[in-house]
This record gives sequence, C-alpha cells and structure tokens, in this order.
Amino acid sequence: MSTITVGTENSTSIDLYYEDHGSGPAVVLISGWPFDSRSWEPQVQVLITAGYRVIVYDRRGFGRSSRPTQGYDFDTLAADLDNLLTALDLDDVTLIGFSLGTGEVARYIGKHGTDRLKAAVFIESLAPSFVKSDENPLGVDRAAVDGVREAILHDRPAWLTGLIGDFLNLDQLLGKRVSEDAVRNLWNAGAEASPWATWACVLTWLDDFHDDLRRVDVPTLVLHGTADRILSLEGQGRRMHAALPAARYVEIEGGPHVMCLSHAEEVNRELLAFLAQ
Repeated sequence: MSTITVGTENSTSIDLYYEDHGSGPAVVLISGWPFDSRSWEPQVQVLITAGYRVIVYDRRGFGRSSRPTQGYDFDTLAADLDNLLTALDLDDVTLIGFSLGTGEVARYIGKHGTDRLKAAVFIESLAPSFVKSDENPLGVDRAAVDGVREAILHDRPAWLTGLIGDFLNLDQLLGKRVSEDAVRNLWNAGAEASPWATWACVLTWLDDFHDDLRRVDVPTLVLHGTADRILSLEGQGRRMHAALPAARYVEIEGGPHVMCLSHAEEVNRELLAFLAQ
C-alpha cells in the first residue's frame, strides 16, 4: 500500500493512498465526491494500455486515505495534490479532474501554477462557480447546501441512494448503459467514505474559481454531458467554455453526471484524442 503523509491531526498522521501504474507520459486522475479512485476503473486500463503512466489517489476522507475531520476546503485539497506531485517528482503531467476533482485542478493551478503541468482536463466541471446567480440559475445557494448537509446527517445511506439515481439518470439508463451491479459498486464506495468528509465537502460547492482559471495557460479539455442533472450544461459546462475559450470543449450527448461510467467509450475516446495531441 503506497501512501504519502500530508499532515497530522492530534496524534495521527494524515496519509493519502495512491497507485502508480504503467509508463509513459504521466496523468493524474482526481475523483469526484463522494467517491474515490476506484471510480476511474473504466478509464485506468484504457489509459495504461494506450501508453500512459496513470496515477490515481484517494483524497483525504475517502477510499483508503486517512479520515481526518479537517482540511475539506479547496486550498487544503489542492495542497494535498501538490504534495503528491512533489513526492512523486512529476513533471509534464496532465491533471484529469471529475466534478469535485475539477475544483482541485482549478485551485491547484490558481495556487501552485502550471510549472509541473503539460495539460488539464475538466470533466463535469464545478468551475467556474456552482453558486446560484443570474448567469447560473440552476446553481446552489447556502440554503441548498445546508439542506444537503442535513440529509447526509439524517440518513446518509438513503441519501446516497437518491444521489446516485440522479448522478446516473437511472430512471432512463439503468439496464441500458448502467447495470445494477455497477450501481451497487458505486454505492459501496460512497458508503465507505468518511461521514464527516462527505458532509464537510458540501461547503466547497460555494467556492468561486474565476481567479484560478485566469492562470490556466496549458492545453485544456472540457467535457460535459448534455443530460447532467447535478452540474447543468448551461450553468457549468458552457460557462466553463466561456471562461476558457481556448480550451477544447466537447459535449457528450446524453451523458449524465457520472458519464465516465455510463458513457465510458465516448469519454475515453475524447481523452485519448486530447492526450495524443
């Protein structure tokens, strides 16, 4: 089991679990909430087979990493990512973030720059902001965030079931693009996460990334599903493209929020094409 230490809480260290596979140009996969690096299974083998060195890790509080009750803000999560890149001495790396992971990519660039980076990928982007506004009427406000946090505290397993239903548009895609087994596997990963971390990360939805995005000066790919019920196409994907007009922007037709699972073939095709450029 490979880990790096990124801090301490009282008498215990805060360790991040990671895996480092393959050889070639390096890519780092940063998972969405409330899941962990196992959610990248539809991408990892494809990327390794295509000749890439693939690093996946579990953010603090999730998967096989430590479960502290602190550090669930994007500055700290981006610092954890920086510690990983530094510990592995990675250069010319492509960061690939999904959902909450896109916030870590944006904040990493905003705080730490792009000296180590070759490129960046934002899949179902939280950036440029998820806060409700005239530009983003389908975003969230503090009351919505508080409601989600209360639902997590009240009955986290039941809340998780409903969340995955909307993450994968199961009313339309179950038995077609998503199996019951895949849903169970995803639920297990979410259920295994730290309850505190699951609850605490929701506050990050109120962050703004406009200043961070101004520092993006490497080739960038933005992928967004047209059927995302969580981060809307108009409010998130197309606003992200407007914020980064030089980026390659692709809409995946019918893609729900977790389209890396349901539309893995389409996502992988776009990733490989971008990485090969």
